[in-house]
Amino acid sequence: MVKIANWLKQQIANPQVVFLALVLTAALVTIIYAGGMLAPVLAGIVIAYLLEGLTAKLTRLKVPRAVAVWLVFLTFILFVAVVVFMLLPTLYNQLTQMVQQIPSMLARGQAALLTLPEKYPDLFSVEQVGEIISSMRSQMTAIGQSIVASTLTGAANAITVMIYMILLPILIFFFLRDKRRILHWFQELLPRDNARDNELAMRVWSDVDAQIGNYIRGKFWEILIVWLVSFVCFTWFGLQFAMLLSVLVGLSVLIPYVGAAVVTIPVVLIAWFQWGWSNDFAYVVAAYLLIQALDGNLLAPLLFSEVVNIHPVAIIVAVLFFGGLWGLWGVFFAIPLATLVQAVLVAWPKSQAPEPEPE
Repeated sequence: MVKIANWLKQQIANPQVVFLALVLTAALVTIIYAGGMLAPVLAGIVIAYLLEGLTAKLTRLKVPRAVAVWLVFLTFILFVAVVVFMLLPTLYNQLTQMVQQIPSMLARGQAALLTLPEKYPDLFSVEQVGEIISSMRSQMTAIGQSIVASTLTGAANAITVMIYMILLPILIFFFLRDKRRILHWFQELLPRDNARDNELAMRVWSDVDAQIGNYIRGKFWEILIVWLVSFVCFTWFGLQFAMLLSVLVGLSVLIPYVGAAVVTIPVVLIAWFQWGWSNDFAYVVAAYLLIQALDGNLLAPLLFSEVVNIHPVAIIVAVLFFGGLWGLWGVFFAIPLATLVQAVLVAWPKSQAPEPEPE
């Protein structure tokens, strides 16, 4: 207890530590109590981070920043238009077709389960299979009810979505165009009596700014590459709902380790319902596992070579903690938040051992 008390006194006596703690506390309180209201602003900051990489590359090629901002912004708007008017209808059609086939899939799955007691009487009994089928039906009913509820909620919030669609592009444009002005404005808010008091906070901000920017841009390219490769692979083998499944595989990289395991289930099930235990089924599953292996061992290390290396255990803990705290948004920002924690721990002043008294 004495050591803890001495450590606390040492930290409180350091003005840099106090200032950093106040900044982090203010940011946390703002996100917890005003995160819903500021959702468009937070989303705009994330997308601006993504687009800033392209803008910076154009400026390094001697393109004026104003021109670079307009080029990147218009390209982004074109990309969003392609997604909204071409990709989303395709995903909706394939999702509708898959939902329509769920009864036949369940019937086929039930028939396969009923054969288990005959093939493996020592492992499965008729009663156990009946319980499994009943549990599956109840789970599917609950999933269907949640989908209907989310659809009704989404329809009720359509006006909010439209407002966000108008506000987001405006925010993104001004974040890109006035980046230096906004950062300068925040710097003006910092106390100037002693610039050294801000040194620790500025060092953490500089590290987190670079790391999160690289992470967001790297994740975007990882999603795009994994999605396109998966779509080409699934289309080549003739797998049903290729676009829908490939989008899920691409988005699964947002949640390291956990996302790949979860998305494996629909890919394997759709392939099995389409081909059963056949060579085509084995080829698709093998190709999918190869894509996941190449992503984890080749693509991700190349894209995130400049990002601070975080241990897999720390990533899983961050996903569980921030996901439980903020749901889907917490899962998405788990690694950036873990990067922030790591940057704070690295930059935090280390306790110095007391000098020995002269004899």
